[in-house]
Amino acid sequence: MPKRTPGTHHVTPSSNGGWDVRRGGSDRASGHFETKREAVDRGREISRNARTEFKIHNRDGRIAQSDSHGNDPRNIKG
Repeated sequence: MPKRTPGTHHVTPSSNGGWDVRRGGSDRASGHFETKREAVDRGREISRNARTEFKIHNRDGRIAQSDSHGNDPRNIKG
């Protein structure tokens, strides 16, 4: 399983089927969903409210997409 750090939320495949939304470093899911789309929608909402990085994983566990919701580690001018 990929490494998850606090300050992030992740959508990951569940070992029981479906998809989980988890806060980085947590063993327990914030939510379980039948479809990836449902998990992404809810995970994005949670991440925006918590102002965390949001990572969406593929079935193989690799990160497919990443969004920043107020906690962007990069310092970009302009």
